[in-house]
Amino acid sequence: MLIDSAPMPGPKIAAAETDAVFAALAHESRRHILVLLSQLGGELPSGYLAARFQHSWPTTTRHLTVLERAGLVDVRREGRGAFYRLNRERLRDVVRTWLGHLEPVGPDKTWASSGPKSTESLRNKQPKPKGRRR
Repeated sequence: MLIDSAPMPGPKIAAAETDAVFAALAHESRRHILVLLSQLGGELPSGYLAARFQHSWPTTTRHLTVLERAGLVDVRREGRGAFYRLNRERLRDVVRTWLGHLEPVGPDKTWASSGPKSTESLRNKQPKPKGRRR
């Protein structure tokens, strides 16, 4: 999946939401579930997903629950079965927002602080001597 590095307008994502998504992505099995959903497309039943792993059914269910709570998968329940679909837009929005925080700050950018107001004035600021003056 390629993500355009150019800033794009999108929804504001709260830090807690970003943390939930990255926590969900931290486990290899959950990333593998997302790849399966992405590559096979559409909806996949939970039993099909569970059969692809060597861990127990409850473990697979816990992984799917983490992905659901993070908003990375949509679930359609039908009787006793559940069908999962990758929420691509949610994943793109969260990752794009997070990558936006890594954009370099140019000299024209300013911020509210008690110190220098731009990168240019920060560069020109002389460090204060340490220790007491006598």
